[in-house]
Amino acid sequence: MLNTKSKRLLLIFAVLAVLALGGFVAVNILAYRHAWAMMHFTEASERTRPPEKLTVREKIGVLLHGVSLPRPETLIPPGTLGAGARSLTVDSAHGIKLGAWYCPRPRQNPVVILFHSYGAEKSGALPEARAFLEMGCSVLLIDFRGSGESSESYTTIGYDEGEDVAAAVRFARERLAHPTVILYGESMGAAAVLRAVHDFDIKPDAIILEAVFDNLLNTVRHRFELMGVPTFPGAELLVFWGGWQAGFDGFAHNPVRYAADVRCPILFLQGAADPRARPEEARRVFAAVPGSRTFKEFPGLSHEAAVVRAPEDWKTTVRQFLSGVFPSIHETPAPSRFSRLLAPSQ
Repeated sequence: MLNTKSKRLLLIFAVLAVLALGGFVAVNILAYRHAWAMMHFTEASERTRPPEKLTVREKIGVLLHGVSLPRPETLIPPGTLGAGARSLTVDSAHGIKLGAWYCPRPRQNPVVILFHSYGAEKSGALPEARAFLEMGCSVLLIDFRGSGESSESYTTIGYDEGEDVAAAVRFARERLAHPTVILYGESMGAAAVLRAVHDFDIKPDAIILEAVFDNLLNTVRHRFELMGVPTFPGAELLVFWGGWQAGFDGFAHNPVRYAADVRCPILFLQGAADPRARPEEARRVFAAVPGSRTFKEFPGLSHEAAVVRAPEDWKTTVRQFLSGVFPSIHETPAPSRFSRLLAPSQ
């Protein structure tokens, strides 16, 4: 028979076990909800602000309820891109339809296919697309699944989007008859490009990546850090449940591993002060590439478009890379003052 002291200790242990189990369940429920919110677009009108800009009250709300991620919509016409631009639809895997804009240049020059970042859509790549047009390249801007004019309402932060990259490459070669294809991807788009190379055996002629992350776990950890909260175990649980919901291993979503299969010239563009895709992590991806590779770091640049913040430096770097790989490119002259007056308004 247990004495009174033993019974009291047993009761204490039982209560502690129930509290621990309840806490474990509660944390996992929160993580599940957060993962769902980060990977599924909503009909809400207002998007949660970047984590570093949230007030304490807003941070508490996000921790309890998750982020609000409205479906990214394209609100401008394709003519905003340039003369001759038009809308297209690209068939991806499993019946998914991708919205796209295409603007042609001389057929002997390459086509650059542009892939946007997380929570964005194709018009977000307009500054880069216009720069490539000036360099004489055709451009094809793609909406990933769930964004812009595409079908679906979810994102997998570059994993399933690798299928969209592969579909766009096939479309450019087979339907648009471009023999030379360059891929440009920013952040999530960069990860999707590398996953397409690794898992879908696409063979681009060159790749340009901007603000690439090294693995999904690290990029999720950085969001916690920007919120000012501990990363463990929240980041690990978010990656686990996000992958479980989307049907893949989130811990294996790893651009460093993907980069080992790159067999074409590749240019990395990286902000030196990027808190989300950090320079040392981008350099890990860079180091994994076995062939011709170039790394350009922009001083003082955060997680933002280098072509906007440092346009001449960006254009010079990209132009030098392209001319080294494709010396026969004929640049398109800069538009005259008169032609700019006739250009579509933005």
